[in-house]
Amino acid sequence: MPPNHPAPAPKPFKPYFFYGHRKPSQNRPVVYGGLFSSRKTIPARQTPDPINPPAPFHLHKWDPDHHSPLRSPPPLAPEPPSSLAASRRLSPIARFIVDAFRRNRGSWGPPVVAELGKLRRVTPGLVAEVLKAENNPAVASKFFAWAGRQKGYRHNYAAYNALAYCLNRNNKFRAADQVPELMDSQGKPPSEKQFEILIRMHADANRGLRLYYVYEKMKKFGVKPRVFLYNKIIDGLVRTDHFDLALSVYDDFRDDGLVEDSVTYMILIKGLCKAGRINEMMEILAKMRANLCKPDVFAYTAMVRILVSKGNLDGCLGVWEEMKRDGVEADVMAYGTLVTGLCKGKRMDKAFELFKEMKVKGILIDRAIYGVLVESFVAGGKVESACGLLKDLIDSGYRADLRIYNSLIEGLCSVNHVDKAHKLFFITLQEDLQPDFGTVNPILVSYAEMRRMEDFCKLLMQMEKFGFSVIKDLSSFFSSFVCEEERIPIALDVFRDLKVKGYCSVSIYNILMGALKKSGDVKSVMCLFDEMKNTQIEPDSLTYSIAIECLVVLGEIKEACACYNRIMEMSCLPSIDAYCSLAKGLGKTGEIDATMMLIRDCLASVTSGPMEFKYSLTILHASKSGKAEKVVEVLDEMVQEGFPPSDVAFSAVISGFCKHGTIEEARKVFSCMQERKLLKESDAIVYDDMLVEHMQKKTADLVLSGLKFFGLERKLKAKGCNLLPS
Repeated sequence: MPPNHPAPAPKPFKPYFFYGHRKPSQNRPVVYGGLFSSRKTIPARQTPDPINPPAPFHLHKWDPDHHSPLRSPPPLAPEPPSSLAASRRLSPIARFIVDAFRRNRGSWGPPVVAELGKLRRVTPGLVAEVLKAENNPAVASKFFAWAGRQKGYRHNYAAYNALAYCLNRNNKFRAADQVPELMDSQGKPPSEKQFEILIRMHADANRGLRLYYVYEKMKKFGVKPRVFLYNKIIDGLVRTDHFDLALSVYDDFRDDGLVEDSVTYMILIKGLCKAGRINEMMEILAKMRANLCKPDVFAYTAMVRILVSKGNLDGCLGVWEEMKRDGVEADVMAYGTLVTGLCKGKRMDKAFELFKEMKVKGILIDRAIYGVLVESFVAGGKVESACGLLKDLIDSGYRADLRIYNSLIEGLCSVNHVDKAHKLFFITLQEDLQPDFGTVNPILVSYAEMRRMEDFCKLLMQMEKFGFSVIKDLSSFFSSFVCEEERIPIALDVFRDLKVKGYCSVSIYNILMGALKKSGDVKSVMCLFDEMKNTQIEPDSLTYSIAIECLVVLGEIKEACACYNRIMEMSCLPSIDAYCSLAKGLGKTGEIDATMMLIRDCLASVTSGPMEFKYSLTILHASKSGKAEKVVEVLDEMVQEGFPPSDVAFSAVISGFCKHGTIEEARKVFSCMQERKLLKESDAIVYDDMLVEHMQKKTADLVLSGLKFFGLERKLKAKGCNLLPS
């Protein structure tokens, strides 16, 4: 039997004329040329990484100072889609260079240099192509320097421009500004184009000072800008509020003998309007009119808009008169800009004159102008004129929006025409404008002030019928209504009537209790609190917090502590004001340990606790030294920061010196505060008694702990000692 010879290897396929160019591959997916070329793209094949089995671990060979070889290298950062898209458009050699950077994780080193050494030569065009696609400024700079070290090689302007773009694209604009010096050092003096690139970059990024820095550098190199580039520099400085620098550049513009065009004039005019220099703006406008041409309506509208944004209405009217003098017909945009500015500046008479002028000229008036005028008339108390504008709006074929109706309803309620306001509310419902709380709130306020509770409740029923969240809206109503202290009794009467019909909630109780507490009527707050506990409505943490503040004012510290414990049982936190009130109340009653515990609990629970509490812990830390001078320094710092020492701070002094110091040192602190008139003599006597009492208590606790530790407590009780606690 003849031996089995291995099959001969297939001959490699060699393309010839019939097949055209080579087939596409992963490295060159698009093939150009020939009639018979296969123009298709082969997707990159996903080859799974080979899984190498881990090497066996030998303990006797393990070196703790040597990094483990099993540690996998950090994963490569995913390339951004923009760089991938750019790399697909690169030439094969440029893609080879970019892939070399990517394979070495974007770091320059000997492996990258070895890869680049495979190339015979890198041309300036290739350098520019690579820099346009590279997003790592460090690698781009190293590659640029490496290419420049080739024998007989010189960078061209395109390469320098690509380097500047690459650095600026990666937020290295300061390095990009040094490209002109680099060009000059390499025998390639920068031209106006290089400076134009830098100026455009800084102007687009609103870096005004950097823009001026490039302009000064441009003058050092002796490069004179054209009119276009001067306009770009001045405009960038004006937009970034560096108008004085812009004027200095304009002086250089005139010194160079250049002639202003319309863009130059408009940039200067806008900058002068923005700076409020109306007289100089008028001079530039006259010069433009004499040397070049008259500004058009768009230029005048831009001036008016800038002056309106700065609140310079007199300047707006001056520009408007200049526009009339030039015979320029204002369009609806110019009228709308000026009318809006005059209405915001409370010059509704002049705005209405312009409105009538628009009507005479037959200019189409949009709904926004009507809305601004209606709001202005309502704010000025001219409700009848505002209603006339509504009629004119409807006659013109427009449909009023909710904002216009809300303004009219508020205006009618302000002049006691509540029934007409109610009718307008129904109109908003009929026109399906979806009225909100801002629509009905003025009507509710008017009904409440006029004590028309039947109409008030009818309106609530209508709101319920049309899908309003009545309880939520009532909370908002009471919140805005009690802002004025004179309305609080009216709010309580309204609440009593609403409570009978079932319109009450925890939020309404909290709003009323907070308003009463703010006005100083603490007893009424506690009456509402007791009334709330007798109903089915459960108080929340805010209710208990308000009650804590009022109970401390009334001197009922135990009840305040019970409210605090109730909040803790609800897994909630009291308000900062409740923490401060309770801490002061406990400090006044001599509960020093409870005060310190409350301070620590507050600072451990809330995001930003009171500064007085933070200084209290600082006082405790300073008292560990046992010296009064350290504590006095902390108290002086409190006074300098605007926090005079109170009961909480002095409670911290007593607690600290009873634990770490002596009574004499604490008395030195009190006497020092008394000398500086930060502590009254009567309060000093009270604090001294509290100090002695707290020290006795701490001493007794130490004695009792010692007896328990040595087992003497049981023996003393067996002998009939009644002094020890049971």
